[in-house]
Amino acid sequence: MLKQSGFWLKIASLFLVRSGRSTAALSLMVVTAVATLIFLSALAVGINDAMIRNSAGLYGGHITGFALPATLQPERLAVAGVAGIVKRVPTAGILAGPKHFETVIMLGIDPAAEQKNTAFWKKTVQGSFLSGASQGVFISRTLAEKLAVNTGDTVKFSPGDMEHFKPFKVEGIYNTGIEQLDRGIAFCSLAVHPCPQGAWSASVFLKDGVDPDDVLAAYRSKLPEAASFKSWSQLMPDLRQLIDLNYVSMSMVTVLVFGVVSLGIACAFVIFIMKHLREYGIMKAMGVTSGEMMRLIIMEIVLMNLAASLAGILAGIAAVLLVGVTGIDLTAFTSHNRYFAVSGMIYPRLTAFSLWSPPALALVFSLGSAIWPALLVARKKAADILKTG
Repeated sequence: MLKQSGFWLKIASLFLVRSGRSTAALSLMVVTAVATLIFLSALAVGINDAMIRNSAGLYGGHITGFALPATLQPERLAVAGVAGIVKRVPTAGILAGPKHFETVIMLGIDPAAEQKNTAFWKKTVQGSFLSGASQGVFISRTLAEKLAVNTGDTVKFSPGDMEHFKPFKVEGIYNTGIEQLDRGIAFCSLAVHPCPQGAWSASVFLKDGVDPDDVLAAYRSKLPEAASFKSWSQLMPDLRQLIDLNYVSMSMVTVLVFGVVSLGIACAFVIFIMKHLREYGIMKAMGVTSGEMMRLIIMEIVLMNLAASLAGILAGIAAVLLVGVTGIDLTAFTSHNRYFAVSGMIYPRLTAFSLWSPPALALVFSLGSAIWPALLVARKKAADILKTG
């Protein structure tokens, strides 16, 4: 059986080699489709990575811990896969300017840790970010306008009443364009925070490629406060849905493209067979059965597809690696998108899905495209073929 299959495989290869120009033209369709879809799939993965990187890196991290006890040290959160931990101590109160006041959450932070792990401080539009233990405050442009203050002005904060105020100097003003960060929040150094030993929140930043669920599992095994931690996908279900939608959309595009390509291959192969119909007729007259004839044609199409898919995979990988070095700057198209608040750079990334789904679908559709040409030859009698030829 293997010897017989090897014989027909050799015959199929000779047919393809003999019709070099036709084979090359048909292969080019598959090579182009596979290479293009591998690159587009990798680009879709890169867009998903960028949205996660922007959303997590701006402020909240990949994992957020809420209302953590003061006795829990940040160092205990440094499990495998964690790149950085940011501690923030929130206190609700009143922030008053010379004429106006607003209720805010005053967050005590470590400026150095924020600069190392987050990017919201890069959105400074006036003044500078907090430095060391200075008696400064970092507020949003929206809050500054409501208080009618500017950098260098003095504001006062009270954690519970209108009598015991603590003065702060407006050190910097920022604007992220994201309402949750631009409304009702002020930042000061932990060293000058009114309640530095209160319950705190944690933003945990992970290394590239680390699954937040793995880190959450580690927290569950060692921390009694594990229930207080949530991943970005739990806190941003809209982003999770958007990423899933990208995968569904890319899968639909891949199926549609190969549907069209397979139809083109089927039509072109029918022309190819009609051109060599007499040769197939002679083979049938020599005793080749209809089943063997169908096997031969299917082998021809599959062999051509496999060779073209391999070339397409190599071309797609080369394109992804080449573009991945410099990335694609989409800042002009994402400047008002909150999922690209930090950077509009996209870096295509190969995954098992992006690398193997296009050639796998190409093979499936090539088998489908072989049915019509194979049946065309199998149903014709040798005498009719030779008479026509």
